[in-house]
Amino acid sequence: MAQPRLRHVALLSLVLGYLGLNACSGARYAGPPSDHFDGERFFNPGGHDDHGLGDLLRWRLQRQPGAWPQTPLPAQVRPDPPQQVTEGVRVTFINHATFLIQMGGINILTDPIWSERTSPLAFVGPRRRAAPGLRREQLPPIDLILLSHNHYDHLDLPTLAYLAARDSPRLVTPLGNGVLVRGAGLSEVQELDWWQALKVRGVGITLVPAVHFSARSPFDRNRSLWGGFYLQQGEQRIYFAGDTGWGDHFTQIRQRLGAPSLALLPIGAYLPRWFMAAVHTAPEEALAAHRVLGAKTSLAMHFGTFPLADDALDDPVEALQAALREQPVDFRVLAHGESYISSVE
Repeated sequence: MAQPRLRHVALLSLVLGYLGLNACSGARYAGPPSDHFDGERFFNPGGHDDHGLGDLLRWRLQRQPGAWPQTPLPAQVRPDPPQQVTEGVRVTFINHATFLIQMGGINILTDPIWSERTSPLAFVGPRRRAAPGLRREQLPPIDLILLSHNHYDHLDLPTLAYLAARDSPRLVTPLGNGVLVRGAGLSEVQELDWWQALKVRGVGITLVPAVHFSARSPFDRNRSLWGGFYLQQGEQRIYFAGDTGWGDHFTQIRQRLGAPSLALLPIGAYLPRWFMAAVHTAPEEALAAHRVLGAKTSLAMHFGTFPLADDALDDPVEALQAALREQPVDFRVLAHGESYISSVE
């Protein structure tokens, strides 16, 4: 009896990790309907539909997960990043979807997570299998956090609380996430709808569409918005995709905002395709997005940190490298803690 019971506990834990149990997430966005909001819930235009609990359970019961190390991979010792970058751009890949972007004297973090699990509970849910590329104590003072959506592997309340207490950064996020992040102690929070823009210390920031969904509990599915971010300062243009499946939003971004000089694109948590294609691009699709966007350079993200799907630790990078042998472009895979440096164009 022990083995089936453990199996049921593990399944329940993963379902809870997927749905979440967070009382603070009960707040609902209230606003006028739009082409991606029906007055109650947000949705992906164009017929894109994410999967519900039934498909989640089907995947969990039938899944064939690839291999991940049981012991977290240690981080390489990295030097502290500079306190500021005033010329050009320096982008450091922490891991997962967390980047430190330094440009124009401003320090920006995307979807920061230093926690050990992507879960509302400390003892269940996907566990970190690679240490962050930088210790959070190594970070320079953070001026701005860009938060793409409310999933636990992107909106990590303990990390936000640490940064709020240390640096009091400004935070920009899609509609409906403000109450939750303010609960972590952040006071300067700006919520944006798709294509809305603002400027922070000379850096233009536009929230752009993504094909995804939101949920932190069984009761708040798609009550808050998701998206990516497009940054512009002078000739430097950086696109951070957040979490996204394939869609025509890549074409729209290029048409409306121009080809990015640097794109940060997700390549992991993509198997099985019948389940994950609705919300996560495969490595080959990330390469296609690079081409559609007209990006000069792309950096891979959303891989090699948390076992969120059936792809093995090395699958996303190996698949991307195989695709790049067929279609060579400047699409790089940084080691955790490694930096990409671009001079002024």
